[in-house]
Order: sequence, then C-alpha cells, then structure tokens
Amino acid sequence: MNILARILRDQFQLLAFRTFKPDLRNHYAAYLIYGLVVTWVAGIGRYWDNPKALWWQTAGLGSVAYVFVLAAVLWLIIWPLRPARWRYRDVLLFLTLTSLPAWLYAIPVELWMPLAQAKAVNGWFLAIVASWRVALLVLFLKRGARLSGFSIVVATLLPLAIIVGALAALNLEHVVFNIMAGNEPSQQSANDTAYGIVILLTFFAYVTLVPLLLGYVVQIIHTRRARRDLPDEPKAGGA
Repeated sequence: MNILARILRDQFQLLAFRTFKPDLRNHYAAYLIYGLVVTWVAGIGRYWDNPKALWWQTAGLGSVAYVFVLAAVLWLIIWPLRPARWRYRDVLLFLTLTSLPAWLYAIPVELWMPLAQAKAVNGWFLAIVASWRVALLVLFLKRGARLSGFSIVVATLLPLAIIVGALAALNLEHVVFNIMAGNEPSQQSANDTAYGIVILLTFFAYVTLVPLLLGYVVQIIHTRRARRDLPDEPKAGGA
C-alpha cells in the first residue's frame, strides 16, 4: 500500500471514529502535508463566495494559520491536566485531519435553492461539522491523551469557549455585529443562519467561561494531588 492510500484510509478511519495506527515515525511529514492541504482547500471553500472576505481568507491562508494557533491553544491549555503522550505535533496533525468535513461549506447551495432554504442548509452544515469535530476531539482526548471524566469536559469546552470568544471579538466573518444589529435585505446572504449560530455559540462561550475556568483550576489541583498521592515505585534490587 502506497503512503497516500494509507493516509486516505487512516483519514476515513478517523472520521468514522475507528481506531487506527498511523505510521508517524516514518511518514509524519506526509500526513501533515496532506492535512494542511485539506485544511487549505477547506479555507478556500469557506470564503470563495463571500464578497467581504479579505484576500488571505479567500486564498485559504487564514484557515492554515488558524489550525497552528488552535493546536497551540489546545496543547497549552490541556497540558496542565497531565495527558499522556501530549505533543504539539500530534495535536496539530489531529486538527488538520479533522478539516475534511468542513468541505461541506464549499457547496454553493444558494445557486439552486431559494435564499431562505440556503440559509437553513448552511446552518445544518455548520451544526454537523461542528458536532462532528467536537466529537472527534473528545475521542482524541479519551484514546490518545488518556483523559477521563471531568477532565475531558473541561479540556473540550474551555479551549472552544476561548477560541469562539476570540473569533467573535476579532469579527473575522465581517458580519457578526451586523447580524446582531439586523441586516438590511441587500446585505443578507445564504450564510446568515450559520452566522446566527456562531453568535449563539459566542453568547454561550461568554456565559460559561468563568465556570469553566474555575473547573479547570479545580481539575488541575485534583490531578496534581492524585499524582502526588500515588505510591512510590519500588526501587530495583530492593527488598
């Protein structure tokens, strides 16, 4: 089996929530290049029909840069929870391999259906992609990082709350605050429902941020105490 065929097989194993063992020791670079290309195409598809997108968003560069930043945020936030085999390169690769479902955003549904229906379909696309990727993250934290219980809850929701809040503050979609104020008919687009969902998620992120931070601190303390209370391993040659 050539390396591309193996990467594609592992890609779909991941998306189907199945266990697989990629050959990262010998082919990490190939997996990462594939993942970055998928992420880049997803970024182009997300903005290709958005007249308000900046050139670097239309070129897909924003999505590529975003995946590096998101990987760093996840790695830094989750590291104090003492996950197993927690390396930035693995987090980055995982995120790039979850980019394929975002190709749904590139489907120009507004070209063959009324605007109201296109809004609903794009809203469903956003819900499906977001739920799918969050479920994959939970599985990654459980199987790969060996987290469990409340640690998974905090490790999943806290980074998402921070990322969603930051993106809303930056207003990278150029429409968030316009929708909150009420779009003019000439400014409406097929993505308005999806943007409305983003606003709802932003509100949820702001409301839950403080409780999640408190839970995060409590879980770090609990993890450190649990490790400190573990019995010492017997020394070699001891009685």
